[in-house]
Amino acid sequence: MTGASTTAPGRLAPPAGAPRTAMILVALATAGLVVSVQQTLVIPLLPRLMETFHVSVTAVTWVFTASLLAGAVATPLLSRFGDMYGKKRMILLAIGTLAAGSVVCALSGSLGVLIAGRALQGVSVALIPLAIGTIRDAFPAHRVTTAIGVISATMGVGGTIGMIVTGLIADRTTSHAPVFLVAAGLALVGMALIAVCAPDVGERPGGRPDYAGAVLLAAWLICMLLAISQGNAWGWTSPGVLGLFVAAAVLCAVWVVLETRIREPLVRLSLLVGSRSLSANLASALLGFSMYAMFTLIAGFIQAPRDELGYGLSGSVLDVGLYTLPSTVTMLGCSVLAGRLAGRIGPAFTLAVGSVFAGLSWMWLAFSNAHVYDMLAFNAIQGVGFGIAYAALGTLAVEHVPMHQSGIASGINALVRTTGGSISGAAVAAVLTAYTVAGTDTPTLAAYELCFWITAAGAALAAVVAVVHGVRHRAPAA
Repeated sequence: MTGASTTAPGRLAPPAGAPRTAMILVALATAGLVVSVQQTLVIPLLPRLMETFHVSVTAVTWVFTASLLAGAVATPLLSRFGDMYGKKRMILLAIGTLAAGSVVCALSGSLGVLIAGRALQGVSVALIPLAIGTIRDAFPAHRVTTAIGVISATMGVGGTIGMIVTGLIADRTTSHAPVFLVAAGLALVGMALIAVCAPDVGERPGGRPDYAGAVLLAAWLICMLLAISQGNAWGWTSPGVLGLFVAAAVLCAVWVVLETRIREPLVRLSLLVGSRSLSANLASALLGFSMYAMFTLIAGFIQAPRDELGYGLSGSVLDVGLYTLPSTVTMLGCSVLAGRLAGRIGPAFTLAVGSVFAGLSWMWLAFSNAHVYDMLAFNAIQGVGFGIAYAALGTLAVEHVPMHQSGIASGINALVRTTGGSISGAAVAAVLTAYTVAGTDTPTLAAYELCFWITAAGAALAAVVAVVHGVRHRAPAA
């Protein structure tokens, strides 16, 4: 056959031929690019939004954290739907919510409405594991790892494009609306490509969605993140913060009990904490912590006025995107080459290599951050790290599961990654608000450098976990 065809319910479509898979990959990569754009589109605007809505760092960070939180909940749910009703439908749904959320953000006149729109946009994060599941279902085995590497590369490329687009628009207007209207337009382009090129694969009618599990998952994550983000403002031993941590623990325990009792849970705990899954998911969470910290930290650091604060690069909104260009180049190149490396040493050790580079990039910035070349070097090294690591992570998440569970396995891995990113956003905001310049709400250089070290430690731990996984579960070379 020259293309993937829809088969009878409950069966997978056969692998598509080379011309067809090329078009499928273009469509999936474009959709992934659009999702990555929305993740970072708002990052350069965070300092401006603080002034526009007269809010603190902690409050404005929720503009970013809300999308991650929504993605963490939507990812396993839509992955489950993808295995039930077909991945193409769920990809279209995910990118449709991105378009709708972008319109809400464009029309927002308050921080609350903007956060709600960002939460809608965040649902689209589920597209990435759905795309990976589609590749595993529709592509020949020898092309799966490379194709996953291309999809993973869109995370870095789209992230940089998002920040550059925001910079170009922000230099010409004080309104945030045009930025989100661009995102809505890109989402419509992605929907059109998916509708035309993507195959219907993986459909297995039957089953019942675990809505209760989704609600409980959202509830305990919100409690945990709110407690972390408000710890400095309310006091870490205050009744409010302690109450939120207790509520998070209780709700999490109830969620775990529910997921073990029902027939078709939102998250199969065997795929979350099973013997082969636990270390892969832990590495994913740590890597997500390290990667998403960049989105919260770098924009503010680059735009910090050096003459006034003694640190920062006095950059513009556009500069935030331009400084990340080296990571786009290195991430794209290394994502494509990561498939070959994984074929030689296995995805776990490949993940460890990428994590080491990611940690080194943060260490560079912790030691030296006063010059433009420091920021360029940081981004170039980080692109190498995340380009290799995320390409390997996509393969590691699904290599040990049956074909019919590839969607939910990718979804769970993305869930823990975005959860790590959500914790990162809240933790970084807590540190930045804990150490401020006297008489202001502006973080000190020491606060930023402490965050750099914390994120470097997260990447280093991810490397250790990946090595342990590789030693315990050696995979045959591809």
